[in-house]
Amino acid sequence: MKYAQQYLLSAILIMQQFDGSMPLAAFLKKHFSENKKFGSKDRKNIAHLCYAYCRIGKAGKSLPIEDRFKIALFLVNETADGWDLLYDENWLSQWSKFVDTKLNFIKTIYPEFDSNNIFPFSKALSQHIDASKFAISHLIQPDVFLRLRPGKYDAVRKQIKTADIPFTVISDHCFALHNSVKIDTVVTIDRDVVVQDKSSQRIAELFAKVETDKTKAIQLWDCCAASGGKTILARDFFGVMDMTVSDIRSSILHNLKARFERAGIKHFESLTTDLSKPNPQKPTGKFDLIMADVPCSGSGTWGRTPEQLSLFKESKIAEYIALQKSIVSNIVSSLTPNGYLLYSTCSVFKAENEDQKDFILSSFPSLKLVAEKYLIGFDNKADTMYAVLFRKQ
Repeated sequence: MKYAQQYLLSAILIMQQFDGSMPLAAFLKKHFSENKKFGSKDRKNIAHLCYAYCRIGKAGKSLPIEDRFKIALFLVNETADGWDLLYDENWLSQWSKFVDTKLNFIKTIYPEFDSNNIFPFSKALSQHIDASKFAISHLIQPDVFLRLRPGKYDAVRKQIKTADIPFTVISDHCFALHNSVKIDTVVTIDRDVVVQDKSSQRIAELFAKVETDKTKAIQLWDCCAASGGKTILARDFFGVMDMTVSDIRSSILHNLKARFERAGIKHFESLTTDLSKPNPQKPTGKFDLIMADVPCSGSGTWGRTPEQLSLFKESKIAEYIALQKSIVSNIVSSLTPNGYLLYSTCSVFKAENEDQKDFILSSFPSLKLVAEKYLIGFDNKADTMYAVLFRKQ
C-alpha cells in the first residue's frame, strides 16, 4: 500500500487526540469532516488502523505507540494485505490467520506483551467466561446478524443470494454477514428482517420457558425498551399481545415508534420514565411478562466498540449495580400473580449478572428462579449476554 506510512501517522495522531468523550465512530466522522483532504479509501484505511489499535486494549501499554499500532494491525489482519511496507521480512514471514501463532511471535520481540491485558478486567468476570479466550476474541470484528421475521426465510434468502452477498445460515431465523455489508440496500429492515445480534436473538430461549394462557393476549411491559429489538422479538415469538414500552429517553421512544411502524406493530402504549428514581411513574395495570434489559457496562459487546477496552473504568460497575437494583425494585410490584420477570444484560461481569440474580431472589421472596443462561457469543463473532427468568408465586 503506497500510503501505508502516512496512514499510520494519521492514525497515531487521531488516537493521541481521542479522549473517549464520544464514541470512536463519531470522533472519526467528526475528524474526517474537519479534514477534507482524506478520500474515502484514506478514511477507510485510517479508521481500520484506529480500530485495530483499540482492539489490543491495554496489552503492551508501556510500548511506544507506533509499535503498538504495528502489533495491533499484525494481530487483527489475517494477511499483510497491502500493509507490508510497515514491516520487515521477519514479521511478514510470520503472518498467519492463526492468532495464537502471531501472539507467540509477538512475545519473542516484546516479552512484556500479554494478551490477557487486552481485556483488563478479568477479576470481575463471571466464572462462566474463559478470560483468556474472551480477551483474544476482541481481536476479531463481530459479524452482523439478521433475525428473519416469521415467514420471511425464503424471500430474504433469495434477495441476499441475488445480491451476491456471502452469508452464513445460522438457523431458519438467523443469518450472519460480514460487518461491512450494507444490508439495508438489499432487504427491508424491520419489516422482513431485524438487525439483531445472535445472542440477543437467543433471548427467545427464555421466552420458551414462559407458560401462557392461549385464550388471551399476554400483557407485556418492556421497561427498558431502547430501540425495541427485544420487544419485536417477543411479538414474533408469542404472537398477539398487549404491549407497553418505556424508556428514560423520549428520543429513543420516538425512534422506537418509527421502527414499530416499519415492523407493522400499530397498537402499543409508551411511557417516558426514569425507573431508577423513588416512586417513578409506571404504566397502569399488571403484566404477565416484564422484560428488564437493564442499563449495564455493555462489556459483552466491546468487540463492536473496542475503545471501551481502554476507556472503561471498573468503578463504573458499582454505578450500574445500583441502577439495576433500583429498576428491578420498582417494577416487581407490577407483575401479575404467576407473572414473569426477565432480567438481562449485555455484560460479562458477575456483579451485574449472577450477583443481581441473588439480590433479586433474596429481596423478593415471591420470585422463584425459572431459568438462567449466559448467551455466549464471543467464540462465534457475536456478543455475549446474560439472562435470567423469574416467576412470581
